[in-house]
Amino acid sequence: MLGNPFTGKRRLIWLHCLVWTAILVISFFSMLPADGAGRSLLSAGNSCLWYAFVIYGNISWLYPRFYQKKQYGLYILFAAILLLIGGLGRGYLSVCLRNPSFAAAPHWLNTRSNTGFLLPVTTVFILSYIFRLAMAYFVVKQQSEEILLQRSQFELRLLKAQVQPHFLFNTLNTIYYEAYMEAPRAALLIGRLSAIMRYFIDHSSKEWVSLSTEIEFLENYIALEKIRINPEPSIEFSRNVDADRDVPPMLLMPFVENIFKHGIDKITGVNRIWLSLDEDDHYLIFRTGNSINRHADPRRTEGLGLTNLRQRLQLLYGNDFEMHTTTGGTDFIASLKFPLV
Repeated sequence: MLGNPFTGKRRLIWLHCLVWTAILVISFFSMLPADGAGRSLLSAGNSCLWYAFVIYGNISWLYPRFYQKKQYGLYILFAAILLLIGGLGRGYLSVCLRNPSFAAAPHWLNTRSNTGFLLPVTTVFILSYIFRLAMAYFVVKQQSEEILLQRSQFELRLLKAQVQPHFLFNTLNTIYYEAYMEAPRAALLIGRLSAIMRYFIDHSSKEWVSLSTEIEFLENYIALEKIRINPEPSIEFSRNVDADRDVPPMLLMPFVENIFKHGIDKITGVNRIWLSLDEDDHYLIFRTGNSINRHADPRRTEGLGLTNLRQRLQLLYGNDFEMHTTTGGTDFIASLKFPLV
């Protein structure tokens, strides 16, 4: 099945093409009565070419590279160069196109005509800020639609997974009480499994959950993973945060899951894991570390879970987050930093 050509980046490309087509058509018909079809088409095409050069040169190169980095002097200098190239280029190309085919006598540029060509590109340069705002609006709108789509797909998958949840919880509670008298440790693990399942059903589809709920979920998951490893790994989990703050659900889980999936050395049995949660200037900083599994597959690359996490963070926070994985000495270290609400 063919994809919809008006979604995602294609929509933005189509929008750009539509805008420039409209400008070309309007320019052509505005010059048609005085200049004729051929000359009007060449002049309109030439103007659109240099207007696009000025607009995209500003919003795609000058503005992000100099203005946003507060290098205002360089921005003004290169903007002036851009306008000179755009204005004079438009003028000289116009003369080169017109003289051979349309001019009764060759026409050459002078100071007055050069000024006449510079003024329109200067106006276009100013209007490029409006063009950039329009582009930013459609990018934000597109990201919002992607977030809504991902959330809808996530909720749909969750609904499909909810097979009689109350029956499952009631059954687990019954097993918990039956096991408590004979095997308290097994009963405790059943309770943790029940809490994890309840998290998935009650909280994972929400937009925000409390940090305390997320921490409890991680603790339950770690406790269940520990029983599969013999001998049990050494695990330290330090927390220096306000647990009442809200965060999007399941942002921290991929790091922890990655440790137990790829970082456990079952051959030597020597496994050390540490986790830390800190708050710094309204940012949450989550760090994990584990002793390197020397017997892991050397061809293993960054897991799909971390790739999906990075994409989700970009949708939620744009570029206002940091995510790194490094190897330091004998430890594999991962860190995540994102804003708190």
